[in-house]
Amino acid sequence: MKYIIEFKKFIGHLLNNKKLIFTLIKNDFKKQYLGSYLGLFWAFAQPLTFILVIWFVFDVGFRSAPVSGDIPYFLWLITGIIPWFFFADAVSAGTNSIISNDFLVKKVAFRVSILPLVQIGSAFIIHIFLLSFLIIAFLLYGYTPTLYWLQIPYYLALLIALVLGITWLTSSIRVFIKDIESAIGIIIQIGFWATPIFWNISSIPMKYQQIIKLNPMTYIVDGFRDTFINHVWFWEHPLYTLYFYIVTLFIIIVGAIVFRKLRPHFGDVL
Repeated sequence: MKYIIEFKKFIGHLLNNKKLIFTLIKNDFKKQYLGSYLGLFWAFAQPLTFILVIWFVFDVGFRSAPVSGDIPYFLWLITGIIPWFFFADAVSAGTNSIISNDFLVKKVAFRVSILPLVQIGSAFIIHIFLLSFLIIAFLLYGYTPTLYWLQIPYYLALLIALVLGITWLTSSIRVFIKDIESAIGIIIQIGFWATPIFWNISSIPMKYQQIIKLNPMTYIVDGFRDTFINHVWFWEHPLYTLYFYIVTLFIIIVGAIVFRKLRPHFGDVL
């Protein structure tokens, strides 16, 4: 019960300090991407170059056939890889959110728990541009918007909730254990290849599909493809959706508890 009350206080703090949060997000975005002449260019060049390389290898080099009906492989690929980019960038930045803002941690009146959210917001700005690129790509290929596109905010909200829970956990541990940063990097690399981003989950045996679906990012990637390609509503997979809700809620609760327990000791270490 006390954690529900604490979570309500956190939401209330977000609403009461939304101007401060937006200012911090803007400042963090400027610090990361606008500190050099080509800072913002590199923010987009890196993911887009990676997309083009993967597309060239599998679509041109291996001449991969369409993996979902007659949808071009390029569209199928970017529909899965763009939400993954946000997840990877937000988790990596969020893990370092406390140590990179140690001057704010030492301020008594500042609620430290919003720092991971600031990093998520900064990464989300880039994601909005990449999501716009995704939509434009579908339009250029001749695909018109459908009602299923209304699910985009739904999957974005779930993705942000998942990342917030993870970064509450990792950012608080990172203050005391530096190695967690390297461990997260390795886990993200493994997660990229273990998530059906450039390969179709239906191409592997059913018993392995169930294992792959234990990864919550599989639900997000499948959700984006259901929205843009398969035209399936999220409630048409009730058990899969319920599983994601349970896992994400568990991660948020564990992350919040660990963060709350370790928060009083941040100032002693930083």
